[in-house]
Amino acid sequence: MRYAILGDIHGNLAAFEAVLRHAGDRGGFDKIWCLGDVVGYGPDPHECIERLLQFEHVCVAGNHDLAAIGKMDTAEFNPVAALACHWTAQQLAAEDIDYIQSLPLSLCQDVFTLVHGSPREPIWEYLLSIEAAQDNFAHFETNYCLVGHSHVPLIFELTGNRAAYRMFQEGTNLKLGKKRLIINPGGVGQPRDGDPRASYVLYDTEARTVYHYRVEYDIPATQKKMAEQGLPMPLIRRLSVGW
Repeated sequence: MRYAILGDIHGNLAAFEAVLRHAGDRGGFDKIWCLGDVVGYGPDPHECIERLLQFEHVCVAGNHDLAAIGKMDTAEFNPVAALACHWTAQQLAAEDIDYIQSLPLSLCQDVFTLVHGSPREPIWEYLLSIEAAQDNFAHFETNYCLVGHSHVPLIFELTGNRAAYRMFQEGTNLKLGKKRLIINPGGVGQPRDGDPRASYVLYDTEARTVYHYRVEYDIPATQKKMAEQGLPMPLIRRLSVGW
């Protein structure tokens, strides 16, 4: 089996379509594992949900997903994120709302736990430090955990009682072994590691490998759509720099 593992699509249909084409050109996949935040920030929230539903998939809820349907207070968001969230809420169809309401906060697939933020706090915690990751290894029982939320591709590895981390570089073919791992595949629709290309991974169960890819997409087309919808300029500009 082959799984396309991705998260933080954030209403960016151009980036999502580019990832789907890229994965299809590399042998395809049997199922998508989505790590949440299908909507928020980007100009095509309904279309991204609609596209995801065309594939066999599982998905966990992200903070922007829940905020868009009123299940999370946007007071916790920064001002531009809150504005985008309120705009997103107005674009969702009834079936989109039902879909988001059905999403679990965490789930297990194969040897992985899937969450948006962290196993300790599935919605809000950003896993960006060794200290936070080390504490979180006690909060899931599978060998491996997949997270999103930070939009930064990272690998945290537990050796004994000590955690270490490294960036999940493009082209890395991560071989799964006995060591417990927390893996972030990066963001599809709004990367934040200084590389504006969409980020995702393919997991091959037979080879037991997780391969990291970066994919170019039509950033100006997404930015034009965002401007036409009156979405905040900082959200438009950041797509060009991947931050």
